[in-house]
Amino acid sequence: MAIVVIGGHSRNIGKTSAVCALISALPDRHWTAIKITQFGHGICSANGEPCDCDTGDHTVAISEERDATTGTDSSRYLAAGAARSLWARTRVGQLAEAMPRIRAVIARDENVVLESNSILRFLQPDFYAAVLDPGVADFKASALRYLDRADAILLCAPYLRNSGWDGVSLKLIEDTPKFRITPPSYASAEFAAYVAEKLERLERGRSLQPG
Repeated sequence: MAIVVIGGHSRNIGKTSAVCALISALPDRHWTAIKITQFGHGICSANGEPCDCDTGDHTVAISEERDATTGTDSSRYLAAGAARSLWARTRVGQLAEAMPRIRAVIARDENVVLESNSILRFLQPDFYAAVLDPGVADFKASALRYLDRADAILLCAPYLRNSGWDGVSLKLIEDTPKFRITPPSYASAEFAAYVAEKLERLERGRSLQPG
């Protein structure tokens, strides 16, 4: 079993597309994909727009997507080849309340890819990739908090430069492997091969452990 997390420093920089590209590139893993959205006051953290993420009286809602044709992020996971797709919505700051149910999914399913930064507060994945776009000045606090944990950088530009990112030191990822991704697919064969090799090596190591 493998757990992969893909996050990013801002909205609308290709995170969902990068998740879909990885699912398509490694179909033998029969991925369960989980989209995590936090909301507050009717505003979605995914795009900063009014949304229907609000769960009403509940702080957590997790629903399974079954239609690969609607064009929503969770639907796009299925269209890319995911075996299962789920959408977890929590109020801002209350992701902890969703973790028992998310952990239950992880424990049951073979391979899981999650689109989130904040999940790293509660979960140690086998692989974490961060999507960075130097053309977008916004840099989420959650992305900065875990930037030095990235196993790879998915770069939406020919080269990495600090785009007015206040308080962000690129030295944190100076030696982190970087892979170029571009629209519309945001795919990188080199990145997919790198993830596959890392996960296979990890799984071989686990199989050699006693007990």
